[in-house]
Amino acid sequence: MYSVPPDIGKEMRRIRTEMRISLDTAARLTGVSKAMLGQIERGESIPTISTLWKISTGYKVTFSNFISQNSVENNILSINDIYPIKEENGDMLLYNIFPFDPISGLDFLQIHMKPHCRHESFPHTNVLNEYIVIIKGQLQMTINNKVYILQKDDALSFQGDSNHVYANPTNEDVIFHNVIRYK
Repeated sequence: MYSVPPDIGKEMRRIRTEMRISLDTAARLTGVSKAMLGQIERGESIPTISTLWKISTGYKVTFSNFISQNSVENNILSINDIYPIKEENGDMLLYNIFPFDPISGLDFLQIHMKPHCRHESFPHTNVLNEYIVIIKGQLQMTINNKVYILQKDDALSFQGDSNHVYANPTNEDVIFHNVIRYK
């Protein structure tokens, strides 16, 4: 069973307060409307993965700042105990397995995509590289308009500030690890 979802809104407000910026300034930095930021901070709206990326990039913090819920010191984790972030009407689930580690500069995610799911990700200026490893199924990655077809056990790395699209062109689920290295 999933754990309680992280309190994204409170964490966003804490970070914005530490930065000493208004919602207007936050909206300019992130490209997310002031109204939407306020709704998320008050817990009235749950942000999409794309929105969280925009906010983390604008605030210059890691993606897992908002979704981290795991202590990883010598712990065995089960994917069933991690609350997923949902995108694409629930056809894409993102599990933050190992939250950002300031020593390594890495986030470790597991992503599940249902058949024919497509997710477009804008460039992340705060990300140096992304690493993809396919666990199950087939993933089509489009990076700067070049298409890569990845099968189980294939791996791909690319610069985080590239335009990239994740797509599952098949009738089967795809599961992959996404390791993010921050600048």
